[in-house]
This record gives sequence, structure tokens and C-alpha cells, in this order.
Amino acid sequence: MTDDQDFADFVAARWTSLYRLAYLLAASPTGAEDLLQTTLEKAYVNWDRISRVEHPEAYVRRMLATTLVSSRRRAWNRERPSERLPEIQGESEELQVLDHCLLWPLVCALPERQRAVIVLRYYEGLTEAQIAEALGCARGTVKSQSAAAVGALRRALAAAGVGEAVSTS
Repeated sequence: MTDDQDFADFVAARWTSLYRLAYLLAASPTGAEDLLQTTLEKAYVNWDRISRVEHPEAYVRRMLATTLVSSRRRAWNRERPSERLPEIQGESEELQVLDHCLLWPLVCALPERQRAVIVLRYYEGLTEAQIAEALGCARGTVKSQSAAAVGALRRALAAAGVGEAVSTS
């Protein structure tokens, strides 16, 4: 099998889960499409190396997180994200729940690094060490970003009149 066909098969098999993570990280459908496209471009260029790692999907997921963080450092104008989700064949139940949840707009309002930490911790289930590795930062940074994000979410929920705010389990 050629590298091109191997990469095409990988993208076809993993598209939904990669898009879902990109959507959660970017907090908008158009931002998710841009983030995923940029990440997949990078992955394609390096596919011969990536395909040889033990877990290529985990590697590409890490690339999504680091691409998000590094793209925010560049000063250039982006397209305006749309509030309407594109039609996705076989839309996941998680995406439907998040779109209609009170908490999701608050998560979207968090700064990018805090949002990345929350998504990787509570949606992807990564440990602090794994998040630190994925984002290329210290565990202490992950802890402080997580604490700041959870605090901001609690304050926003309290301001909205919601009782018991966010569980940190």
C-alpha cells in the first residue's frame, strides 16, 4: 500500500473523532475545519514517519492541540466562525449534547490554552502528564490553567444562577 493510500485510509477511518476533537478545541465549526485541515496537511507531509509510530491517531491528536496553541501565537486575521454546524453524516451523540448544554458556551469562551486543557482532561480523559506532553508545557502549567478554567466556569455558572457548578472529578 502506498503512503498516499495509507494516509487516505487513516483519515477516512478517523475523520469523525478527529473533527470532534478539533471542534472541542477550536470551539467553532469553521475553526475546527481550519484546525483539522492545517493539522492534516502537516500530518500528510510527515506521514511516512507518523505511520511508523505505535499510535498514529494519538500523535495526530497531539498535533491538533499543539497546532491550536501555536496558531494563536501568529498575528493574522482569521475568518469569522459561524454559529451553524455543518451537516455531518452520522453526527455523534456527544456533539449534540454539547451543542445544547449550558456549559459548552462557557467552555468556548475560555482562552485557548485553558479550553485545550479542559477538553483534553474532561473530554479526552488525559492525565495532567499527558496534557503537559501534548501541549508542550510543564505539569504545573496544566494544573494552573485547569484551576483557572474551572474557576472561571464556576463563576460564570454562579452568575447565570446555576446551583452546584462544575465537578472536578
